Amino acid sequence: MHDEDEAKSPQERSTAFSRRDFLKISGISAAVPLIGSDLVEAATPEAKPLGPGKVPIELTVNGKKHALSLEPRVILLDALRDNLDITGAKRVCDRGECGACTVLLDNKAVYACSILAIDAVGRQITTVESLMQEGKLHPIQQAFVDHDASQCGFCTPGFVMASKALLDKHPHPSADELRRGLSGNLCRCGTYAGIRQALAQAQKGA
Repeated sequence: MHDEDEAKSPQERSTAFSRRDFLKISGISAAVPLIGSDLVEAATPEAKPLGPGKVPIELTVNGKKHALSLEPRVILLDALRDNLDITGAKRVCDRGECGACTVLLDNKAVYACSILAIDAVGRQITTVESLMQEGKLHPIQQAFVDHDASQCGFCTPGFVMASKALLDKHPHPSADELRRGLSGNLCRCGTYAGIRQALAQAQKGA
């Protein structure tokens, strides 16, 4: 014991807290979390990385399941067009701006060029090919035909799918809901007047 400790009364020595004591306790407490974290890491199974080669996945498109072998980097648009020969969704801007590749994912309109195919596993993918039943056009498709709401037609499948998502959510959309619902789709031919007329007809039958 140090001389300064001997000069203290028994009561002072019992309550004194030396720098050496503090360092000892600090060292012990600092080591405990490290040991604990090592145990947690050891008990946690490592996540198995996917890729970079092809991995088996299953996509549900238009109610049918398809077993595929794809690299994790493959986007949904490529999986549909190149692997399943489902070509309604079009590649135009390839950067999530024009909406020509619009499909429904769990009934929500999404850009197929901006979603990895592997992220669509276990979800319902709906493309424009599913709308025509027994040779009869869907009311939205028929409305586009009736009002000449397409010229080159390249953007039309995306507009049809975006329109379906909109009318499924808002059967009788207001003008503002209509603008917002189709704001993610562009028509370079400028047939917006015909598209608005087609939507007005389609919502009457919704």
